Amino acid sequence: MLLYIHIPYCDSKCNYCSFNSYVGRFETKQLYMQKLYTQLEYELNRFEAKHNSIETLFIGGGTPSTIEPYMYEKIFKKLQPYLKQDAEITTEANPNSATKEWLDGMYNLGVNRISFGVQSFDDDKLKALARAHTKHQAITSIENAKSVGFEHISLDIIYNYQGDSKELLMSDINQAFSLPIDHISAYELTIEDGTKFASTPSVKQEDDNLAIWVASEITKRGFIQYEISNFGLYQSKHNQGYWKLCDYIGVGAGAVGFRQDKRFYTHNLIDAYISNPTFLQTEELSSKDLQTERVFLGLRSNVGIKSEILDSDMKQRADILVDEKKLYIKDSVYYNQDYFLSDEIALFILG
Repeated sequence: MLLYIHIPYCDSKCNYCSFNSYVGRFETKQLYMQKLYTQLEYELNRFEAKHNSIETLFIGGGTPSTIEPYMYEKIFKKLQPYLKQDAEITTEANPNSATKEWLDGMYNLGVNRISFGVQSFDDDKLKALARAHTKHQAITSIENAKSVGFEHISLDIIYNYQGDSKELLMSDINQAFSLPIDHISAYELTIEDGTKFASTPSVKQEDDNLAIWVASEITKRGFIQYEISNFGLYQSKHNQGYWKLCDYIGVGAGAVGFRQDKRFYTHNLIDAYISNPTFLQTEELSSKDLQTERVFLGLRSNVGIKSEILDSDMKQRADILVDEKKLYIKDSVYYNQDYFLSDEIALFILG
């Protein structure tokens, strides 16, 4: 079982961000964390969580580094008996708010993996994306995380913003690999409704070859691509749990949970969540829905597709792709050779 905790607070809203996050509203933090604890207790009971049953914990946002470590203490104390001894415990952080004191506090709570929202080491690009940090802050925060003792450190970069060149991205990649990281998430800029960039969609650069080039530059430095956007010497167990459709608890405003064949959605708005933290809207997934998700997620990642979930026609189409060297099969699991073709391959298999 996995656990996701959502922190919806941000210092500023990035121009591309479509996540459930809110600038300011910090006056509600204390009460929000209390209600988050209320929902956590409720969900642990509802999911019938056992001791040592939570394999991974991921604190995401928003910006988890806007919440002081002492506000997480009660949650970690509650979770202590449920977390496996070797549980992967990740928090996201932004370089401008992840001070050395904050990093030290989270490490002492038991967090052993941290993912920094860097996006670029180019100060002009950071300003254009409306990031609240500088290149220097990004470098310093990652170095501080290492000195504090974090075992696993990841960073995000964004590509195909207007004007992105191989020269600029090579500089970002070289800078990233000069730092003590063991994971990179490389995301292509997407234009989502409701974001500032939605009114200027031309800021997205259409260059499919750049995605292939970025991936090749990262992998040639020794990181393994284990999903379309994720690379590492270390592969996130939490990420892989999502792609395997493991059960997961979602706690916080806008968090999503999943169990067997149902998804659970909380209130998105902070005030609505505080008023009723155990409200859940349920979505029932059919066996066809689950099959479709397993195919798409399996082909986007190194999880693959178990042949047993495919009907005879789908297997026949998958075998055609094996013959064409687009897929390979091992121990009755189909694996994708090129994650950038994953959607087209999935649609072909599903028919």
